[in-house]
Amino acid sequence: MSQLFAGFFLLISTLFSCQQPKADFKSLSVADFDSFIKADDVQRLDVRTLAEYSEGHIPGAVNINVLDDSFAAMADSTLQKERPVALYCRSGKRSKKAAEILSKRGYKVYELDKGFNAWQQEAKEIEH
Repeated sequence: MSQLFAGFFLLISTLFSCQQPKADFKSLSVADFDSFIKADDVQRLDVRTLAEYSEGHIPGAVNINVLDDSFAAMADSTLQKERPVALYCRSGKRSKKAAEILSKRGYKVYELDKGFNAWQQEAKEIEH
């Protein structure tokens, strides 16, 4: 009986140890995002297409398209895991996907909740 219990315990612990890391990121309002990205160690990431990025973006942001198949690999070769990542897309949908991917890979992620559209509506600084 004790061997059966030990085997069952081993099976259950193995199942739980194989789970994917949980996505853990924070969504910020425009005002909070604007304050957050002022810190020197924050990496700014635009996850829209290159065409969208070229039309205007938050100053200092690098562009890696989250819809590109190699998004995770490009992020790993561009970003530093020990520094926080502040990311955004156009409306907030793609940025949540990117935030999920990056947080599961060990990045500390903050995303702009309503995206670049909200940033522009608040008349925040952009560059071309």
